[in-house]
Amino acid sequence: MSLAGAAERADDEARERRKFLWRAVAAVGALGSALSAWPFIASLSPSARARALGGPVALDLSGLEVGQMSTFVWRSKPIFVLRRTPAMLSLLGEHDTQLKDPHSLDSEQPAYARNDWRSREADLFVTVGICTHLGCLPKARLQAGEPPLGPTWPGGFFCPCHGSRFDLAGRVFDGSPAPVNLVIPPYAFSSRNTLVVGVDSVKK
Repeated sequence: MSLAGAAERADDEARERRKFLWRAVAAVGALGSALSAWPFIASLSPSARARALGGPVALDLSGLEVGQMSTFVWRSKPIFVLRRTPAMLSLLGEHDTQLKDPHSLDSEQPAYARNDWRSREADLFVTVGICTHLGCLPKARLQAGEPPLGPTWPGGFFCPCHGSRFDLAGRVFDGSPAPVNLVIPPYAFSSRNTLVVGVDSVKK
């Protein structure tokens, strides 16, 4: 091979190396831009943890039968959702004299839940499942007369930590260490079977 041919071949190889290097630099730059933008892109779609910490949570109640209760999480708090039976509702007015705050005047609930049922709809009870004494988790004792609460128990919630008792509207009984009724969170319905916890109204 002549000197001129060798020089030309060397120039071609040098050009190819430069092209390769430029392509590699461009690829690395594009990857870096994508990685730096990812936190912003991800922030546009809140995680389940973010929703639990603050945003409203939509709950499908289509499978919740009459007399059943389900537990969900909103703002890292358990939310009890109970579909009360007519028999449960009939018991609510029979023990007002045994309650600390029967009309929920000193307890926390939205204005639309300050009624005899402490709820928007009579049959559907929604409450924060945290005892108002020291923050323990009450247990559902929904059946009237359910042990160990005795034959006069109308059904409700019992906190095993210190013995606080709440009825089927989350109202606290006299003699319980809890000072006020269970908290009712803000909530609304976006459809017949969709409950949204965390807001007072939903645009339909």
